[in-house]
This record gives sequence, structure tokens and C-alpha cells, in this order.
Amino acid sequence: MVEIDTGVPSRRARLRAETTREIESIALRQMAEEGPGAISLRGIAREMGMTARAIYSYFPTRDDLITALIRGIGESLAESLRVAVDAVPENDPAGRLVAWGGALRTWALANPEGFRLFYGQPVPGYRPPEDGPVDRTARRVCRQLTRLVAAAGPPLSESNSWAELHPDYVAKVREDIPEVTPAVAALALRVWGRMHGLVSLEVDGHIHPVARDPAALHHAEMLDLVASLGLPRPGAAPTD
Repeated sequence: MVEIDTGVPSRRARLRAETTREIESIALRQMAEEGPGAISLRGIAREMGMTARAIYSYFPTRDDLITALIRGIGESLAESLRVAVDAVPENDPAGRLVAWGGALRTWALANPEGFRLFYGQPVPGYRPPEDGPVDRTARRVCRQLTRLVAAAGPPLSESNSWAELHPDYVAKVREDIPEVTPAVAALALRVWGRMHGLVSLEVDGHIHPVARDPAALHHAEMLDLVASLGLPRPGAAPTD
């Protein structure tokens, strides 16, 4: 009997996708409760009532699970950032940068464990595949921000030499955005540092004890950031 492809996932495929999501959800909870080193396929299998052999049919190794987690997290983040930026007109570079920074904060607060896993909480013993999905996803996010910084106009005072940047970063950014200048690449790193730093402090619980309104503090920082780039306030009419 010939199976007709209706374009609708089969029941088996739907069950597999549901089980995969549950495995990933439990892994993130393990990390939240006991740290990144607590992620365990066998522990997840016990909690789900599965055999170790069964769970290995979904993720052959713990590294495979962690790679899938980071890839999914990064894709979710990158898409959230894209949607936020696309909602702002292209002739408002300040507004697009502020939207990107605001979307980063919103996503991070909604996905704190995902943010920590994607941005710096190392998993003991984990070795990501070289030039694999994790690297590609991180480069997508980097590419978004670098293009936004490039659209803001030439930097007022920045490096003009690729030699001042790490060779690995140079190779990736020039492959992803061939037209980028070293000045823009260096400035994008500084912009990223300001955006990421404040969000990281808030995700880790360091902002609430000192700021009554973290959202207002973050927005003020974004406005100061775009002003430091010589841009008009977001939403201001462009001048000829």
C-alpha cells in the first residue's frame, strides 16, 4: 500500500516531536535547579519512565542534547530579534537598535536558563561541534546586530585595522558581511557589550535590588547608547 504524503505530520512524528520537547524541557529544568553540569540523559529517562536505550534513540549523547538545546534557543532568540527590528522602519536606525536591545531583554527574562546556556554558562565536558549549528546560530545573532550598527552610519572614532580584532572573529564577520569595515566590527562589539551586560545583570538578579524600574533603566541605557552613536532619538524624522 502506497502512503500518500498529505503534508501533515504522522502520529508517530508528532509523538516524537512531543517527546523531544519534553526531554529538552526537563534538561533545562535540571540546569536551573542544579547547574549546567546536572544535565543527564539517564536522569531524564528515569523521570519520563523511559529506558536509557529509548532516550538514546532521540539523543545518542549528552552533547547531542546540549547542541540541540542551544540551537533551538538561539533560533528562538534570533527570530524574536528579527521580528522586533522588522517592526521599525529602515529609516529609523536608532529605533531599530533600541528595538533589538529591548527584544533581547524581553526574550532573556522569559527564557533565563536558555539565555545562560546560550551566552556563557559553560556545561562541564561539553564540546560543541566545530562550525556546527550552535556556531551558525550565534553568527546569525551577531550578523543582525553588526548590520544594525553599520546602518547607523560610520563610527565617529574607532579602529581602522583588522589586526586589532581577534582573527577568528574577523574571519567570521568578514565571511558573513563582506562589506563590513573593521571600525564597524569593533563598534558592534562595544554595542553588544553594553546591551548584553545590563541584561545579564538583570537575569542573574543583580538589578532588582538596586533599581525600582529595571525596564526604565534598560530603556534609558538604550537611548544613551544610540545617542553615543550620534543618532537622533528613535522615531525622529530623518533629515536630508
